[in-house]
Amino acid sequence: MLRTGARIVLGAFFIFAGVLHFINPQTYVGMMPPYLPFHLELVYLSGVFEIAGGLGVFHPKTQRLAGLGLIALLVAVFPANLHMAIHQVQIEGLPGSPFALWARLPFQLVFIAWAWWATQPSKA
Repeated sequence: MLRTGARIVLGAFFIFAGVLHFINPQTYVGMMPPYLPFHLELVYLSGVFEIAGGLGVFHPKTQRLAGLGLIALLVAVFPANLHMAIHQVQIEGLPGSPFALWARLPFQLVFIAWAWWATQPSKA
C-alpha cells in the first residue's frame, strides 16, 4: 500500500514537472549549462521524458522501465543542478541562496531512491 502511494505521487510529480517544461520553458532554459547545445530543445525533450516516465509508473508492465528511465533522467539533469550551485545561477521564482542551490543536490539522491523503491514489483 505504501509503495503504491509512493508510486502514484512519483508519477504525478513527474507529470506535473514535465508539463511545466512546456508551460514555462524559459525557467528551465535558464538552468542549462552553457556548454550544452540546443537549450530549448533539451528542455522540451526532458519534459517529454518526465511526462512519459510519470505515466509509465502507473502501469505494472511499464513501471520498472519507467522507474529506470526516471533515474537515468535524474542522473542526466544533475550537471545542470551542479552548474546552478557552482555558478550561483538565479532563476526568478526559485530559491536562489547559495545554501538553497547546494541543498538541492542531495535531493537528487532522494528522488533516485524514491523512483527505485516505488517502481519495484509489489510482493503480493
